[in-house]
Amino acid sequence: MRGALTLARRGLGRVAPNPAVGCVIARDGKVLGRGWTQPGGRPHAETEALARAGAAAEGATAYVTLEPCSHHGKTPPCDKALIAAGIARCVIALEDPDPRVAGQGIAHLKAAGVAVELGLCRAEAEAVNAGYLLQRREGRPLVALKLATTLDGRIATAAGESKWITGEAARARAHLLRARHDAVLVGAGTALADDPRLDVRLPGLEAVRPLRVVLDGSLRLPPSHDLVAQAGSRPSCLVTGADLAEARLAPYRDAGLRILQVGRDPRGRLDLPEALRALGGLGLTRILVEGGGRLAAGLLKTGLVDELYWFRAAKVIGGDGRPAVGELGLQKLAAAPGFARLGLETLGGDVLETFRRSA
Repeated sequence: MRGALTLARRGLGRVAPNPAVGCVIARDGKVLGRGWTQPGGRPHAETEALARAGAAAEGATAYVTLEPCSHHGKTPPCDKALIAAGIARCVIALEDPDPRVAGQGIAHLKAAGVAVELGLCRAEAEAVNAGYLLQRREGRPLVALKLATTLDGRIATAAGESKWITGEAARARAHLLRARHDAVLVGAGTALADDPRLDVRLPGLEAVRPLRVVLDGSLRLPPSHDLVAQAGSRPSCLVTGADLAEARLAPYRDAGLRILQVGRDPRGRLDLPEALRALGGLGLTRILVEGGGRLAAGLLKTGLVDELYWFRAAKVIGGDGRPAVGELGLQKLAAAPGFARLGLETLGGDVLETFRRSA
């Protein structure tokens, strides 16, 4: 099953709105076929593994990280494919909350005489598909906040200089993060200050193109900006206020931007929970947020940061530098957002700490 989970991770950032699933078919200690959800969400993992196993799949065990689908979509149901191949036993890590499945895949397998075991490596499977599960259950994608700071949590000098705080190895790792998410999100301030490309620039992964998303409630981003001007050739999205007239939006729409309009909070800023639900409505399951400080603070205050990737350079800028996170307005430590550390990596002279939001 852990092998299947490793295969499933290959699909992260490439299969939305489908889940990233892995499947291993084995018998007598020998792997007969392996598969994972392919780019675009199909073929599914089970279909891929069965094709590799061929006739040897009869009487074997299938280890699958998520309940096999039981409905006809653009591909036939995987539960029927497993049954037709003669699989004798199916070990499933996790039920699929999609109402089109939701236990039916398991029921169909059992009715056909396949022995089913459920729950092996459940927690690991939930972590791999945390974004898919959130999108199905709450209508929003998983939010991963990426910070690249000095030791004292600064992202730029007082004059605004920020390139480069971290080194080449850390920047390459950040590009890998982009490749594993469906979209990369920034606020208008970051877009204007840094002119980010929000693409993946790693050998072999150039074809991976996460959706570029800008939150801009007052249309500060000019139509000449790269994130607007290149929208026709690189998938891009603008999230802005529902109160803005169509005449103001027309230049952005004409440039090829997908536009989502959402309400505002009592302070007049974009309603972040509504914005995330709107992005979830596009089928996005995993979003990487790359700034700025006010956006990071807003997401943290509303409890919407699920994962945190903190790249830290061995430098100190000082209190006059620009902070990675804006004001949270906390009066008590007990109200501070809490995270559990999952890992620590050394990247040249920098470090990356990975956190998950505490329950």
